[in-house]
Amino acid sequence: MNRIHELFSWQHQESLLFTRLDFWLFFLAVMAVFVLIHKRYLLRSIFLTAVSLFFYFKTSGNFVLLLGFMLLFNYLIGRGVGYLNRPKWNKAFLISGLIVNLAGLFYFKYAYFFTDAFNAQFGTDFNVVNQFAVIGNEWFGKGSFVDKILVPIGVSFFTFHNISYLVDISRKEIPAAKNFFDYAFYVTYFPHLIAGPIVRARDFIPQIHAPYQLSKYDFSWSLWMIGKGLLKKLIFADYIAVHFIDKVLDAPDAYPGFVGLIAMFAYSLQIYADFSGYTDMAIGVSKLMGFNLLENFNSPYKAVSVAEFWRRWHKSLSSWLRDYLYIPLGGNKKGSWGTAIMTAVILGFLYFITGWVELWYTYGMLLVVYLILWQFWPAFRTFAVRDLNLLITMIVGGLWHGASQNFVIWGAMNGAALVIYNYWKRISPYENATHWSVRAWRILLTLTFITFTRIWFRLPEADQPLKFLTIVTEQFDWTSATWWKVWNNYQGIFYLIMLGFLSHWLPQKWKDQTVLFFSKWPMPVQALTFAVSVFIMYQAVSDTFKAFVYFQF
Repeated sequence: MNRIHELFSWQHQESLLFTRLDFWLFFLAVMAVFVLIHKRYLLRSIFLTAVSLFFYFKTSGNFVLLLGFMLLFNYLIGRGVGYLNRPKWNKAFLISGLIVNLAGLFYFKYAYFFTDAFNAQFGTDFNVVNQFAVIGNEWFGKGSFVDKILVPIGVSFFTFHNISYLVDISRKEIPAAKNFFDYAFYVTYFPHLIAGPIVRARDFIPQIHAPYQLSKYDFSWSLWMIGKGLLKKLIFADYIAVHFIDKVLDAPDAYPGFVGLIAMFAYSLQIYADFSGYTDMAIGVSKLMGFNLLENFNSPYKAVSVAEFWRRWHKSLSSWLRDYLYIPLGGNKKGSWGTAIMTAVILGFLYFITGWVELWYTYGMLLVVYLILWQFWPAFRTFAVRDLNLLITMIVGGLWHGASQNFVIWGAMNGAALVIYNYWKRISPYENATHWSVRAWRILLTLTFITFTRIWFRLPEADQPLKFLTIVTEQFDWTSATWWKVWNNYQGIFYLIMLGFLSHWLPQKWKDQTVLFFSKWPMPVQALTFAVSVFIMYQAVSDTFKAFVYFQF
């Protein structure tokens, strides 16, 4: 009875993570029912919505009520946007839907951040009150909800799903879902619900009423994706993080500076293995159920430029920001009032969180230069708009990751790099070079820059990145005695890091041929190989499982 109670109650330590046995038992149970009802599409949608809400409850507890409310609200708003033949009413429904979705995201994710910044800026002492918890505790009993505002897992992901759904309806790219459960199934579908990839309604909803298909190759490919995802998460992410990265980055002054540098490159491997490992498993699990989720990563550390990196990394977020922010702002073709408003808002925001009065003087000087160039250099108008829109998009992308000025700085650095690259590629003698040595150093340079910016991504406090860089430079101590001492302590970890990067850099055709070779094995041999491989991987797992990095976003 106690075990049954644990299974059907929320306990943080018993979350249904892809790396836990409980998830795979849950998935087997879901598949057992799914096989019986897969031809009855409405029943299938109802069932998968119900199990997805249960999955979210096991991950986030009572926040499932918030998810349920947002499902009902956005379904009704979508009907208003799509079915009324009155453009003004359609637009009013769309705007109200966007406001509620963004307000919910800002309330849960940024309330403390903005309140603390306001108090610091104006010397006030305002406190954040979780009004939802107050109401919930009155309705469901005291203690049902935590008074402190907690960030619901996956809130950024399901908010972006809802926004894209409403906008696509208003653009006439898709019709509003006639059936509530089709829409609810699209948003809550458990493989992508809490950490992506971000799925567009136009890509997913048509699959809901498509016949179930799973070839032998599809089954083998799914098994391969799940195994690859587990390998990335358990070995190249968790094992390296627990035994090396976390130790060094949590106390960098206890190590020689070059060790901190190695730890940051290892962190680039960790965050890729962690996030792409999750999406690999999500895509594999989804394929077994007959639904296709789009690729989210395309070997990003093979990129030869920052621009190519962002076309390969977290592709679903990059394309979402492009289609729903960058292009509406004017893209690289024209300016808009949105560009001007967003520029002013971001500038005010940066001043608000930093208190740097110098920002206004800098902005004033840049504005004068901007207006002069705009007046006397027609070509500048296109360049300036493109550059501003890129910076805005990347800063918003940084803020999407978390309520911290470090995320804003991280986004701004990547945006500035994209702007600089757009000019550099026009004069670069290496832009079209194909020699392997040129490609190798461009890949290394891009990886080094991305790793450098991730110092602000990994270290949460505002002063930590500069302190870390100071330690790295002042305590570098690259002597043979120090190096061999570090090598002897972390030899196995360093081999794993090198193996992780080398496997990432293997030609894609080699990887495709490996999957094809695996798919030709008899299914019992595949299953046995998979089981043995997973068993070996779990021997490297420490006593505690690390949550997926992107759960916090």
